Amino acid sequence: MTAVSILLLSSCNNEKKTDEGMKEEKTEDSAEAKEEKNKQTALASVNAMIAGDVETTLKDVTPDAIDYGDGSMAPVKSKDSIMAMLKSWRGSISEYKADNLTALADGDYVAVWGDWAATFKTDFMGMKTAGKKIKIKDVDIFKFNSDGKMTEHYNVQSSAEMMKQLGMASPK
Repeated sequence: MTAVSILLLSSCNNEKKTDEGMKEEKTEDSAEAKEEKNKQTALASVNAMIAGDVETTLKDVTPDAIDYGDGSMAPVKSKDSIMAMLKSWRGSISEYKADNLTALADGDYVAVWGDWAATFKTDFMGMKTAGKKIKIKDVDIFKFNSDGKMTEHYNVQSSAEMMKQLGMASPK
């Protein structure tokens, strides 16, 4: 009888451990699935920007989102303000493309990096850019909330390299 009791207790204990292991595995799968979904959302946003579709670019952005850019200027606050900025940017360039896009997720953050190129159709933000081409490396970093919506954007690129390609002195 004692042997049967020990076997039953041992069996119950193993089931509990198995249940805990399954919960942990499901949580990991859930986190990985969330990261994968966020990566796909970020890439869809980037691809919409390449296509010039600013509305689709911002489809999964919260109304109170903030675009910090590269930190050299004041952040752009609110989806409406970000939309106006992006429309101005896309309206000033043509032949916008990206190569070698790669996305990496870590928790609520997704980074998308690649090689970017564009030709300026018009002058931009007071700079004489019409007809000039740029080719730069860029990393866009998106922060997602628990609903899978983008709340923040950062980018990392060489402003000095872009200014050089545009024939301008870079700020010191």
